[in-house]
Amino acid sequence: QLAESGGGLVQPGGSLRLSCAVSGFSFDDGTVGWFRQAPGKEREFLATISRSGGNTYYANSVKGRFTISRDNAKNTVYLQMASLKPEDTAVYYCAGGLEYPGDSARYYGYWGQGTQVTVSS
Repeated sequence: QLAESGGGLVQPGGSLRLSCAVSGFSFDDGTVGWFRQAPGKEREFLATISRSGGNTYYANSVKGRFTISRDNAKNTVYLQMASLKPEDTAVYYCAGGLEYPGDSARYYGYWGQGTQVTVSS
């Protein structure tokens, strides 16, 4: 089970940090990824982090603006988002899997319910 939190309304250029609390999934043995889905669009891979947290991989669309991290003691993965744009508006999902780097939804078997991020003035 994964549960996202931290979404909300933010102005363009602002920042937001999403959290993904993990339970029931072998967090220490698994990788976690972040995805988003805007209305009428396919689910888009954003970032993933390895089991140890020592390796990260990003989609080109968010590289340099988003940062993924994990706190294994808290079973939580974070997505720090900066310089947000209106086109970042979407429902954001975290997902658990076993392969790194999993840059597609097919690598993940566990999904959260999503949290809405809206970037608007």
